[in-house]
Amino acid sequence: MTQAEKGETENGKDKEREREQRGGKRPIVPAAVPESLQEKPESTEQRQNGLKMVDQAIWSKKMSNGARRIPVSPDQARSYNRQMRPAILDHSSGAKWTNTSNHPEFLVGEEALYVNPLDSYNIHWPIRRGQLNLHTGPGGSLTAVLADLEVIWSHAIQKYLEIPLKDLKYYRCILLIPDIYNKQHVKELVNMILMKMGFSGIVVHQESVCATFGSGLGSACIVDVGDQKTSVCCVEDGVSHRNTRLCLAYGGSDVSRCFYWLMQRAGFPYRDCQLTNKLDCLLLQHLKETFCHLDQDISGLQDHEFQIRHPDSPALLYQFRLGDEKLQAPMALFYPATFGIVGQKMTTLQHRSQGDPEDPHDEHYLLATQSKQEQSSKATADRKSMSKPGTFEADVRSQVTDISERMYPQEVELGSSQSDCMISGNDSEEPLTAHMSRKTAVSQFEGKALGLDKAILHSIDCCASDDTKKKMYSSILVVGGGLMFHKAQEFLQHRILNKMPPSFRRVVENVEVITRPKDMDPRLIAWKGGAVLACLDTTQELWIYQREWQRFGVRMLRERAAFVW
Repeated sequence: MTQAEKGETENGKDKEREREQRGGKRPIVPAAVPESLQEKPESTEQRQNGLKMVDQAIWSKKMSNGARRIPVSPDQARSYNRQMRPAILDHSSGAKWTNTSNHPEFLVGEEALYVNPLDSYNIHWPIRRGQLNLHTGPGGSLTAVLADLEVIWSHAIQKYLEIPLKDLKYYRCILLIPDIYNKQHVKELVNMILMKMGFSGIVVHQESVCATFGSGLGSACIVDVGDQKTSVCCVEDGVSHRNTRLCLAYGGSDVSRCFYWLMQRAGFPYRDCQLTNKLDCLLLQHLKETFCHLDQDISGLQDHEFQIRHPDSPALLYQFRLGDEKLQAPMALFYPATFGIVGQKMTTLQHRSQGDPEDPHDEHYLLATQSKQEQSSKATADRKSMSKPGTFEADVRSQVTDISERMYPQEVELGSSQSDCMISGNDSEEPLTAHMSRKTAVSQFEGKALGLDKAILHSIDCCASDDTKKKMYSSILVVGGGLMFHKAQEFLQHRILNKMPPSFRRVVENVEVITRPKDMDPRLIAWKGGAVLACLDTTQELWIYQREWQRFGVRMLRERAAFVW
């Protein structure tokens, strides 16, 4: 169940739901495409510029034998690939469309992926880029998204865990949320799990902290590379440091799109491939996972083959050649301009929340109370200093300015990926000085989409002390399914070593990047951490029970959450 809760897996299958249109009519706006590879606004010029940086990085790094890597032009593969025609392996592919003869109200996961486009179903993706997928189209309201999630989770619980929904009152639930979370969304999710699905209790915790639990690490810089987003933050002794959190709006699906673009330049022989076809998107993901790597020693043209097995079609075998494309695509994670994404916020930082009328003691209340106390103490000090001529007016101006800044601090107003790339998330209060100093730090990256290595360095640099920074450099934990490429661990470690501040290069004994702690699947580490969390003695104080939530609502999150709400 927790995998469906996180909703950010590499294959994206557990997020998909298709609901039949009433009256048997075709959807007004049919969505025949998995969200993970749906075509987005792209800039060819930006993509070309990003690829130039990738090629320069490939050429500048020597192979293990000390030689420079000889670049392979796509022209060398194109002439061969354009001549290739598929071989028919079998006149029947063996793949079948999902049987919808009984007109099921909804389909989830694998069944949804194989629904015939001619059937009257509409596709819903309740989670996008790691957050609830709210939009203006059909099924895009918060109520509709929550209803879709409830259907997906209920389906998974009954089918895979074999637990009848009526028995959920005997079970409790661990809900993992992103480190940069939306308080309103978390509140609604908790309400849905307790009051609608009927779980007896719930613990809410952050993904990064659970990743440390799952890997057995006390402290680490957590790098979570998912299908549609990448998040980075530093965790120390079970606490996610607020100022170190950032979320990047790219992931494994963007690498798949980039790989497709690169293969097209090299004359990709499957000419009917379309990003608007769900099954083709799954094929592209498979090709990426099979062929892409981050090994500088693999060079030159190589022959490959792949099969296509679509319903109502013959099984086909394609042969083709690829060169640097297999290395260039995953390197786009370090040079995200290569994704060509435009018109989208690329980086999210932690930020002050908008407040909640149901939470009378939120940070806005505390901030106002603090300001009144400071105003009273300053007024006392001013009365004592009134005997000094010329000082009272200046002090009052200073006091008013200070109070107004605390009540209405300047927000980090940054825009799209082409101009200003950072936006803000939600969390608890922070001192004004910290807020303004962080605003200054944010402005350094204005107009840029951070590469993965730069995001890690920025996150570690935001730690409060040098000792904490040393800890993070010696324990960089990569989780999620988006960076599971051959030699990814060595590649990332080399880039961090080369780009870390010289002062730390001298004092950090060992920069360690961990991609498979205890040989575990990195896609499951956070979920295992959630299971570990449920068994800890200290967790007993964190449970929020149904009756408590019904009586006190969101105030229970402030009281029981293991992080600052």
